[in-house]
Amino acid sequence: MFEATGSAEELLRALAALPPGHPERSALRQRVIEAWLPLAHRLATRYSGRGEPVDDLTQAAAEGLIKAVDRFDPDLGTAFLGYVIPTVVGEIKRHFRDRAWAVRVPRRLQELRLAITAANTELSQILKRSPTVADVASYLQVTEEAVLEGLDAARAYTAKSLSAPVSREAPQELGETLSSEDHGFELVDTRATLAPAMALLDERERRILTLRFYGNLTQAEIAEHVGISQMHVSRLIRRSFHRLRRELHPPMDR
Repeated sequence: MFEATGSAEELLRALAALPPGHPERSALRQRVIEAWLPLAHRLATRYSGRGEPVDDLTQAAAEGLIKAVDRFDPDLGTAFLGYVIPTVVGEIKRHFRDRAWAVRVPRRLQELRLAITAANTELSQILKRSPTVADVASYLQVTEEAVLEGLDAARAYTAKSLSAPVSREAPQELGETLSSEDHGFELVDTRATLAPAMALLDERERRILTLRFYGNLTQAEIAEHVGISQMHVSRLIRRSFHRLRRELHPPMDR
């Protein structure tokens, strides 16, 4: 169960109030990290089953938590929960980017592989067909040799053959199930649209939605964290959804 209750936030505020070099700062910092570790562990488990040991993901999440604790500045007016979640998730994703390759390749080629994937998705929509190597090279403003090098490097991400069957029951090969569609563009657009609507909610409503959909907590855990009943949490979530839906999809005569 998530244990970063109000006391954890109080510890964080107490830590921020201590000047650098204060004799109690080190011990208090350790208590803050331990209080928020359950959240880091929960975020790590969301990425399990993707080829990396859970212990490694948990370690990456803990490193992200430590960075968040050390870098957080309450004077900026940002809630720690809204800061720590993307920091921990970013560290987990960095772990996949840097260590999940079956064969080590230079960072330049790793980034080129991601750029080629994004370019393939964008060009497929523009051209209404699968883009050629020349199309991708022109789009990224690199040589065709660089694109071929990036495509070749992509094979090092996993040692599993694309010709491997999906399962014993299905004769379909793994390569037949893969798609070049990248939902990242849609996610960016959704976030840009949602941000102004979220700003209309009060602080408690935003906090509850963050705990539910970024922290992946149950309503009971949120109720314990916020200090209200589970039924009240449910009502606030429904009310927030109704307001967001009204702002994102206003009536035609509005």
